[in-house]
Amino acid sequence: MGLNTTYKAKSFDLSDLTGISNETLAMHFKLYEGYVTNTNTLNTQIAELIGKGELDATKVAAFSELRRRYGFEYNGMVLHEYYFENMVKDGTGDPNKDSAFAKAAADSFGSYDVWKADFVATGKMRGVGWAATYQDPSNGAISNHWINLHETGNVAGYKPILIMDVWEHAFIKDYAPADRPKYIEAFFSNINWDVVSGRLSDTAGSAKA
Repeated sequence: MGLNTTYKAKSFDLSDLTGISNETLAMHFKLYEGYVTNTNTLNTQIAELIGKGELDATKVAAFSELRRRYGFEYNGMVLHEYYFENMVKDGTGDPNKDSAFAKAAADSFGSYDVWKADFVATGKMRGVGWAATYQDPSNGAISNHWINLHETGNVAGYKPILIMDVWEHAFIKDYAPADRPKYIEAFFSNINWDVVSGRLSDTAGSAKA
Protein backbone atom coordinates (compact mmCIF):
# COMPACT_ATOMS: atom_id res chain seq x y z
CA MET A 1 0.00 0.00 0.00
CA GLY A 2 1.52 3.29 -1.08
CA LEU A 3 0.60 6.64 -2.56
CA ASN A 4 2.35 5.80 -5.82
CA THR A 5 0.51 2.49 -6.18
CA THR A 6 -2.34 2.04 -8.63
CA TYR A 7 -4.51 -0.98 -7.95
CA LYS A 8 -6.27 -3.00 -10.63
CA ALA A 9 -9.40 -5.07 -10.09
CA LYS A 10 -8.75 -8.80 -10.26
CA SER A 11 -10.85 -11.26 -12.24
CA PHE A 12 -12.40 -14.30 -10.55
CA ASP A 13 -13.81 -17.37 -12.32
CA LEU A 14 -16.71 -18.13 -10.00
CA SER A 15 -19.73 -18.80 -12.20
CA ASP A 16 -22.33 -21.42 -11.26
CA LEU A 17 -21.53 -21.69 -7.56
CA THR A 18 -23.74 -23.74 -5.28
CA GLY A 19 -26.43 -21.56 -3.71
CA ILE A 20 -24.89 -18.25 -4.81
CA SER A 21 -26.32 -17.04 -8.11
CA ASN A 22 -24.39 -15.61 -11.02
CA GLU A 23 -26.53 -12.49 -10.67
CA THR A 24 -25.32 -12.04 -7.10
CA LEU A 25 -21.73 -12.58 -8.17
CA ALA A 26 -22.00 -10.04 -11.01
CA MET A 27 -23.34 -7.43 -8.60
CA HIS A 28 -20.69 -8.31 -6.04
CA PHE A 29 -17.84 -8.01 -8.54
CA LYS A 30 -19.08 -4.52 -9.51
CA LEU A 31 -19.13 -3.54 -5.86
CA TYR A 32 -15.57 -4.82 -5.42
CA GLU A 33 -14.45 -2.86 -8.48
CA GLY A 34 -15.86 0.24 -6.81
CA TYR A 35 -13.59 -0.29 -3.81
CA VAL A 36 -10.60 -0.56 -6.13
CA THR A 37 -11.59 2.67 -7.91
CA ASN A 38 -12.20 4.51 -4.65
CA THR A 39 -8.90 3.33 -3.19
CA ASN A 40 -7.05 4.74 -6.19
CA THR A 41 -9.01 7.99 -6.03
CA LEU A 42 -8.25 8.47 -2.33
CA ASN A 43 -4.58 7.68 -2.96
CA THR A 44 -4.46 10.49 -5.52
CA GLN A 45 -6.29 12.96 -3.31
CA ILE A 46 -4.13 12.25 -0.28
CA ALA A 47 -0.96 12.53 -2.39
CA GLU A 48 -2.10 15.96 -3.58
CA LEU A 49 -2.55 17.19 0.00
CA ILE A 50 0.84 15.79 0.97
CA GLY A 51 2.40 17.53 -2.01
CA LYS A 52 0.88 20.84 -0.86
CA GLY A 53 2.03 20.28 2.71
CA GLU A 54 -1.57 20.35 3.95
CA LEU A 55 -1.19 17.69 6.65
CA ASP A 56 -2.42 19.41 9.81
CA ALA A 57 -5.50 17.34 10.60
CA THR A 58 -6.64 19.91 13.18
CA LYS A 59 -6.87 22.57 10.48
CA VAL A 60 -7.42 20.65 7.27
CA ALA A 61 -10.56 18.54 7.60
CA ALA A 62 -10.07 17.08 4.14
CA PHE A 63 -6.87 15.28 5.10
CA SER A 64 -8.27 13.65 8.23
CA GLU A 65 -11.48 12.55 6.53
CA LEU A 66 -9.62 11.10 3.54
CA ARG A 67 -7.32 9.19 5.87
CA ARG A 68 -10.28 7.73 7.76
CA ARG A 69 -12.13 6.82 4.59
CA TYR A 70 -9.05 5.20 3.07
CA GLY A 71 -9.08 2.37 5.63
CA PHE A 72 -12.68 1.54 4.72
CA GLU A 73 -12.10 1.51 0.97
CA TYR A 74 -8.72 -0.24 1.02
CA ASN A 75 -9.83 -3.00 3.39
CA GLY A 76 -13.04 -3.37 1.39
CA MET A 77 -10.90 -4.05 -1.67
CA VAL A 78 -8.57 -6.52 0.04
CA LEU A 79 -11.20 -8.45 2.01
CA HIS A 80 -13.24 -8.99 -1.15
CA GLU A 81 -10.16 -10.38 -2.88
CA TYR A 82 -9.60 -12.86 -0.05
CA TYR A 83 -13.31 -13.77 -0.13
CA PHE A 84 -13.50 -14.40 -3.86
CA GLU A 85 -10.17 -16.24 -3.89
CA ASN A 86 -11.24 -18.67 -1.16
CA MET A 87 -14.24 -19.89 -3.17
CA VAL A 88 -14.45 -22.35 -6.04
CA LYS A 89 -17.11 -24.10 -8.09
CA ASP A 90 -17.92 -27.67 -6.98
CA GLY A 91 -16.37 -27.31 -3.55
CA THR A 92 -16.20 -30.27 -1.17
CA GLY A 93 -18.17 -28.67 1.66
CA ASP A 94 -15.69 -29.58 4.38
CA PRO A 95 -11.93 -30.04 4.04
CA ASN A 96 -10.14 -33.35 3.89
CA LYS A 97 -9.49 -34.45 7.47
CA ASP A 98 -5.78 -34.70 6.67
CA SER A 99 -5.57 -31.19 5.20
CA ALA A 100 -3.42 -28.51 6.77
CA PHE A 101 -6.48 -26.47 7.71
CA ALA A 102 -8.32 -29.37 9.35
CA LYS A 103 -5.22 -30.08 11.42
CA ALA A 104 -4.83 -26.42 12.38
CA ALA A 105 -8.50 -26.29 13.40
CA ALA A 106 -8.08 -29.41 15.54
CA ASP A 107 -4.96 -27.98 17.19
CA SER A 108 -6.62 -24.67 18.03
CA PHE A 109 -10.23 -25.72 18.73
CA GLY A 110 -10.03 -29.40 19.60
CA SER A 111 -11.70 -30.42 16.35
CA TYR A 112 -12.70 -29.05 12.96
CA ASP A 113 -16.37 -29.32 13.94
CA VAL A 114 -15.85 -27.05 16.95
CA TRP A 115 -14.00 -24.51 14.79
CA LYS A 116 -16.82 -24.61 12.21
CA ALA A 117 -19.53 -24.14 14.85
CA ASP A 118 -17.68 -21.09 16.18
CA PHE A 119 -17.11 -19.65 12.69
CA VAL A 120 -20.76 -20.15 11.67
CA ALA A 121 -21.96 -18.58 14.92
CA THR A 122 -19.69 -15.59 14.25
CA GLY A 123 -21.16 -15.24 10.77
CA LYS A 124 -24.72 -15.30 12.15
CA MET A 125 -24.11 -12.33 14.46
CA ARG A 126 -26.46 -9.40 13.96
CA GLY A 127 -25.13 -6.53 11.91
CA VAL A 128 -23.13 -6.24 8.70
CA GLY A 129 -19.52 -7.22 8.43
CA TRP A 130 -17.24 -10.17 7.86
CA ALA A 131 -16.48 -13.47 9.58
CA ALA A 132 -12.78 -14.25 9.40
CA THR A 133 -10.37 -16.93 10.49
CA TYR A 134 -6.92 -15.54 11.25
CA GLN A 135 -3.64 -17.21 12.10
CA ASP A 136 -1.31 -15.98 14.83
CA PRO A 137 2.10 -16.02 13.08
CA SER A 138 3.91 -16.42 16.40
CA ASN A 139 2.53 -19.88 17.17
CA GLY A 140 0.33 -21.02 14.29
CA ALA A 141 -2.92 -20.87 16.27
CA ILE A 142 -6.05 -19.94 14.33
CA SER A 143 -8.97 -17.94 15.72
CA ASN A 144 -12.27 -16.56 14.44
CA HIS A 145 -13.12 -12.87 14.44
CA TRP A 146 -15.89 -10.45 13.50
CA ILE A 147 -14.86 -7.54 11.29
CA ASN A 148 -17.25 -4.63 11.59
CA LEU A 149 -17.48 -2.67 8.33
CA HIS A 150 -14.07 -3.36 6.73
CA GLU A 151 -11.46 -1.70 8.88
CA THR A 152 -12.59 -2.44 12.44
CA GLY A 153 -11.80 -5.83 13.94
CA ASN A 154 -8.84 -6.88 11.81
CA VAL A 155 -6.21 -8.31 14.15
CA ALA A 156 -2.87 -6.52 13.91
CA GLY A 157 -0.14 -8.82 12.65
CA TYR A 158 -2.44 -11.82 12.14
CA LYS A 159 -2.76 -13.51 8.75
CA PRO A 160 -6.17 -13.88 7.04
CA ILE A 161 -6.88 -17.56 6.33
CA LEU A 162 -10.62 -17.72 5.52
CA ILE A 163 -12.84 -14.69 4.79
CA MET A 164 -16.64 -14.76 4.55
CA ASP A 165 -18.59 -11.68 3.50
CA VAL A 166 -21.79 -11.35 5.52
CA TRP A 167 -22.87 -7.94 4.31
CA GLU A 168 -26.37 -8.34 2.90
CA HIS A 169 -25.20 -7.54 -0.64
CA ALA A 170 -23.40 -10.90 -0.59
CA PHE A 171 -26.68 -12.81 -0.50
CA ILE A 172 -29.75 -10.54 -0.68
CA LYS A 173 -30.62 -11.55 -4.26
CA ASP A 174 -30.67 -15.20 -3.22
CA TYR A 175 -31.81 -15.17 0.41
CA ALA A 176 -33.91 -12.97 2.67
CA PRO A 177 -31.99 -11.17 5.45
CA ALA A 178 -33.43 -13.61 7.99
CA ASP A 179 -32.07 -16.51 5.91
CA ARG A 180 -28.42 -15.63 6.39
CA PRO A 181 -27.77 -19.16 7.80
CA LYS A 182 -28.75 -20.58 4.38
CA TYR A 183 -26.20 -18.29 2.72
CA ILE A 184 -23.53 -19.42 5.17
CA GLU A 185 -24.34 -23.03 4.33
CA ALA A 186 -24.01 -22.20 0.63
CA PHE A 187 -20.72 -20.42 1.27
CA PHE A 188 -19.30 -23.57 2.88
CA SER A 189 -20.33 -25.55 -0.20
CA ASN A 190 -18.05 -23.32 -2.27
CA ILE A 191 -14.94 -22.96 -0.09
CA ASN A 192 -11.66 -23.71 -1.86
CA TRP A 193 -9.94 -25.57 0.95
CA ASP A 194 -6.71 -25.91 -1.02
CA VAL A 195 -6.44 -22.11 -1.12
CA VAL A 196 -7.35 -21.84 2.56
CA SER A 197 -4.76 -24.43 3.61
CA GLY A 198 -2.21 -22.75 1.37
CA ARG A 199 -2.60 -19.51 3.32
CA LEU A 200 -1.42 -21.15 6.53
CA SER A 201 2.15 -20.44 7.47
CA ASP A 202 4.66 -23.16 8.31
CA THR A 203 3.97 -22.64 12.01
CA ALA A 204 0.49 -24.18 11.56
CA GLY A 205 0.04 -27.12 13.86
CA SER A 206 2.30 -25.66 16.57
CA ALA A 207 -0.50 -23.99 18.52
CA LYS A 208 -0.17 -26.47 21.37
CA ALA A 209 3.58 -26.12 21.62
